[in-house]
Amino acid sequence: MKLTKLIPAVALASAMPLVAFAQDAEAAAPAPGFDEFGPYIMTTLLFLIGGFLVMWMAAGFAMLEAGLVRSKNATTQLLKNIVLFSLAAIMYWFIGYALMYPGDAWIIPGIIGSIGTASMEPVGLAAADADLGYASVASDFFFQLMFCATTASIVSGTLAERIKIWPFFVFVIVLTGVIYPIEASWQWGGGFLSEMGFSDFAGSTIVHSAGGWAALAGAIILGPRIGKYKDGKVTAFPGSNLALATLGTFILWLGWFGFNGGSQLAAGTVGDITDVGRIFVNTNMAAAAGSVAALILTQLIYGKIDLTMVLNGALAGLVSITAEPLAPSLFMALIIGGIGGVIVVFAVPMLDKVKIDDVVGAIPVHLICGIWGTIAVPLTNDGTSFGTQLVGIVSIGAFTFIVSLVLWTILKILGGIRVSEEAEITGLDKAELGMEAYPEFYKG
Repeated sequence: MKLTKLIPAVALASAMPLVAFAQDAEAAAPAPGFDEFGPYIMTTLLFLIGGFLVMWMAAGFAMLEAGLVRSKNATTQLLKNIVLFSLAAIMYWFIGYALMYPGDAWIIPGIIGSIGTASMEPVGLAAADADLGYASVASDFFFQLMFCATTASIVSGTLAERIKIWPFFVFVIVLTGVIYPIEASWQWGGGFLSEMGFSDFAGSTIVHSAGGWAALAGAIILGPRIGKYKDGKVTAFPGSNLALATLGTFILWLGWFGFNGGSQLAAGTVGDITDVGRIFVNTNMAAAAGSVAALILTQLIYGKIDLTMVLNGALAGLVSITAEPLAPSLFMALIIGGIGGVIVVFAVPMLDKVKIDDVVGAIPVHLICGIWGTIAVPLTNDGTSFGTQLVGIVSIGAFTFIVSLVLWTILKILGGIRVSEEAEITGLDKAELGMEAYPEFYKG
């Protein structure tokens, strides 16, 4: 009896060191290395850095527009730009992000996403609970929001100097909460264009042309400014501050490195981060080529260089390269951006011939050059085709233009979208806001 009781006790005592050794081995197991969590951290940082660079583009749009409108409308443009960004931030959280990235919860598969608000990870997320295969959800939301706000900024400049403030804000709410997220989901959310093989790396069509189509619809319904087209002639309305417009262009140029570079969507490998550097260089080359192309052409056509055309030429080059900033060589980036600069020089007077009043030239820069950049993708990327690219351009363009046209018409019927003739002549700063950007110099 005593012996049989002793045997289990001896066995237990013998096993204790083994248990302790196993616990020590477990405690001494190496922590996860950089190869495991590094890509998550680096890609999250790419989204955050790229995102705040794109957010800085909001300042660029504000400065560009305030400089290109007349002094009596500058404050209104500044107000519109800060409020449209704020509205975009709220609407993209409230409904836009889920519509754009529905996962497996499509309302209409491949066409309309899901309904819901965006959410973040909990505070102090542990590595074991994170999806280390991508980046933090909060950083992804932040980065994508900036693209949504950019789309609305494009509309602001085209319709300057004659649109009422509140109808414009209503349009921005629908554009950023519904229109943009739906068409963007067709490609970036895994919708039908993505399945077809359509390619738009950072949004020449999804962001820029879409914003241009919305602006075009508004310009058609709104009509031109008083005195712009009279007796068969086009009257130029010089901007109030070309120094501000130039500053705005440089800010946009800087922000575009985040716009295109962040769209690599990965920074966790040598290949990814090297590609981000390649995107930066191609982006810069396209902008430079667009600027120089506009410089040379305006000298040849008009006999004098037009600064505003040179500024828009740089932006045209940036929009043109945005659909595919990775694959081209530097020479091809120069060609793509340079053609964008040429397009702007000819497209601006073309719009005037059909009496579409675009105050800052956003339609030529964003809509037409966005189309050009998207069509040019197969020249350097054999993963798509000209036919597929055209399907994407037409689908997004038709949807955005038609819905925007309907919305602008409804707003016009409900309460009007244009200020009175007296308010337009006086200036929106005084009529709509009661304050002026340059009170010391304002003469009515």
